[in-house]
Amino acid sequence: MNAIKKTFLSWSSGKDAALALYKLQQTPGVHVQKLLTTINSHYQRVSMHGLRESVLDRQLMSLGIPLHKVELPQEAGMDVYDRVMETALNQLATEGITHGAFGDIFLEDLKNYREKQLQNNMMQTLFPLWKQDTKSLIKEFLELGFEAITVAVNGAILDKSFVGKRLDKAFFERLPDGVDPCGENGEFHTFCYKGPVFKHPVAFTKGDIISRSYPDPKGGAPVPYWFCDILPT
Repeated sequence: MNAIKKTFLSWSSGKDAALALYKLQQTPGVHVQKLLTTINSHYQRVSMHGLRESVLDRQLMSLGIPLHKVELPQEAGMDVYDRVMETALNQLATEGITHGAFGDIFLEDLKNYREKQLQNNMMQTLFPLWKQDTKSLIKEFLELGFEAITVAVNGAILDKSFVGKRLDKAFFERLPDGVDPCGENGEFHTFCYKGPVFKHPVAFTKGDIISRSYPDPKGGAPVPYWFCDILPT
């Protein structure tokens, strides 16, 4: 008899994480015991997605799975991130977690980084969405009854009209050529609020749409982002 894979899932609050959770829950021998999310402690928002921590908490109540929050300072470089994550992984290991799962699809460098990071803590990795066709994944996501809204959009790739929009057929028909339908290249990020992994839909209202710019990791011009604030109700 195979041992149960006691697993944490890296939880972004978005569609890929939600679909990954669904697939893990359908996999015999895998038990998702914890979710793990990085939080910007200064703004109290989910890293990258910008979702309010208060909305994240509502989302987790509907999921019914304990969350391990990893707090990062306002300006955290990779050295700080690695150190904070090492502490978090050590804690999860002491709780009996043996596997870490991620919703990555085709970014090889990121997959290799995660594998190395977990190997240092004697954990194995699971990638339930890995190398699957992104158009097929979105089709499956929608057919399963998941619903999500865009909360962050890379303004260098997509304009303001794409932020704060529900993921539906019309949204994907509007995407420009070359934009991955899962936003796997960072084109957009989402907040998932309904679907088979939730006990009930997460209630929310849309707030302001704002613009922020971030340094280009390749040294180019600052990268603009559009964010739609999501408020708990």
